Amino acid sequence: MKLTIGSDHRGYRVKQKIVDFLNKTGHSCNDVGTNSDQSVDYPDIAQAVSRDVCAGDSERGILICGTGIGMAIAANKYPGVRAASCHDEITAEMSRRHNDANILCLSADLFGERSVEQLLQLWLNTEFEGGRHARRVQKISKIEKSLNSE
Repeated sequence: MKLTIGSDHRGYRVKQKIVDFLNKTGHSCNDVGTNSDQSVDYPDIAQAVSRDVCAGDSERGILICGTGIGMAIAANKYPGVRAASCHDEITAEMSRRHNDANILCLSADLFGERSVEQLLQLWLNTEFEGGRHARRVQKISKIEKSLNSE
């Protein structure tokens, strides 16, 4: 799978572990930064990942900041992005199964020393269920389109 990944300074170390894992498991990974623990503004990184996903340059994206919340808020400003801040395997699985999330937002503080590999595998391999959930995702898209045409 082709993914775009980015983090702010607080997520830099976790991002490096994730990039290594993705490359090791055969995924293509476009790393849009940041490339150090020097302070950066997370909306800039969320924008880079969201643009790739919106344009179809990547199938999905991954964002990491201190909590995952700021990245999710910024990413969800982009039409077609369904970014979910996930903190465990259950939220990761359900974000894919029921919401067809295309950007995973993670907390560097939560995963600092804990392995994130199982959560990633689950998120990457879980298919969208469709059915009644597709109807709901379509309603979200309809809201986006109506707001963007105003």
